[in-house]
Amino acid sequence: QVQLVESGGGLVQAGGSLRLSCAVSGSIFSMNAMGWYRQAPGKQRDIVASVPTLGSTNYADSVKGRFTISRDFAKNTVYLQMNSLKPEDTAVYYCNANLRVRRASQLYDFWGQGTQVTVSS
Repeated sequence: QVQLVESGGGLVQAGGSLRLSCAVSGSIFSMNAMGWYRQAPGKQRDIVASVPTLGSTNYADSVKGRFTISRDFAKNTVYLQMNSLKPEDTAVYYCNANLRVRRASQLYDFWGQGTQVTVSS
């Protein structure tokens, strides 16, 4: 079993900041990538940012320059620092972990329960 526990969402005024955290635990053989997605009401779930084990971070164009993703490899924890928040950033934010549970297994996606971020104008 793999568990993802998110924290850090909430209500903030436009221009404010929030920091999301996601800790992954359980049967992890190796972690491939960790990231954050978001889903606004009536819309599909879209990627916000990701950080692979090897390679560079990636950001959605809409958050570049405002959000920063970081990862603590030893703790299997990923963070999302969100600055200069806008009302259009309002959504449920989901943590994602792409990993192997055994040496020869395929890669699996696991998801957090989601945390609400609401930005008021």
